Amino acid sequence: MNPSASAPSVGGGLTSAQRRQVVMVTLGAIVLFMIGRLLPTGTNLHQTDFSVAGGSGKVIEFCDPANPQFIPVVAVRSPVTMGLAAAGGPVTVGRETSFTLTLATASGQPIGPVDLLVAHTRKLHLMVVDPALGDYHHVHPEPGEKPGEWTFAVTPSESGTYRVFADFTPAVTARGLYASADFEVAAAPRAGAPRPSVVVDHTPNRVFEAHGLRFQLAADPDPIVSRQEARLTFTVERLDGGMVGLAPVMDAYAHLVAFNETRSGFAHLHPDQIDLSVRPDATKPTLTFRITIPEPGRYVIWAQVNVSGTERYAPFWFDVLP
Repeated sequence: MNPSASAPSVGGGLTSAQRRQVVMVTLGAIVLFMIGRLLPTGTNLHQTDFSVAGGSGKVIEFCDPANPQFIPVVAVRSPVTMGLAAAGGPVTVGRETSFTLTLATASGQPIGPVDLLVAHTRKLHLMVVDPALGDYHHVHPEPGEKPGEWTFAVTPSESGTYRVFADFTPAVTARGLYASADFEVAAAPRAGAPRPSVVVDHTPNRVFEAHGLRFQLAADPDPIVSRQEARLTFTVERLDGGMVGLAPVMDAYAHLVAFNETRSGFAHLHPDQIDLSVRPDATKPTLTFRITIPEPGRYVIWAQVNVSGTERYAPFWFDVLP
């Protein structure tokens, strides 16, 4: 046996096989590093980009989706600035208008798709309401041509100052954040008598009927008390007793959005029943929600469902006691 056949090299160094192994591992690491440099790195924003420094007044806080509350978006400062620009001239009643929405951090950094997480199938949710809260739209913008630009279209049915609330989740915080902006809607030109203004009934209701459907929303406690969690029970049924055909919308069998009369904020609610494989009752689906309202006053909750492939909306007005 040759004693040098398996002995290490002179001076305790590596054998030829060991040196080859080290070289292969090193080359592999270099290749992986270069590939990693070529891959997208995701958002370039940081948590500090979503903080408001200095100044006075309240600052909007990141919110936990598992603990839904009413967010006073207008009364507090947001670390995100939001702008709206309408295309094609003035916005008028009954005409679809395309908008360009811009989102940017307080320092001016644009907020694009890569900077946001998907929440309920979308990266950006818009809640659009008219002054009387009788015309409600839930819209999902698409990314625009420039960084921080988003585009969407809406057809307003009333005149006045519409308010747009944005609901999104920055990737670096993984917590819900909000912003708002307004746009004006002019009355449509009409020949003859002017179009009468629509008066929305704000009387509290627990039942709403439309499109051959009966929507109901019960609260526990009733009336709701401010700063105390309330449990909401939402049901849908057909007036003829047939099957409802409830289908998921945005990864849930129903969505609720609450506004106060002054439109100072909103609450975006999702049902406790999160397993889509467990379908609600076919003839009278029932879903439960939770909400905490911080201030007393009159509020409206808009319910949104998908019935047999068509999205339907139902408003419920209610009072919150001190």
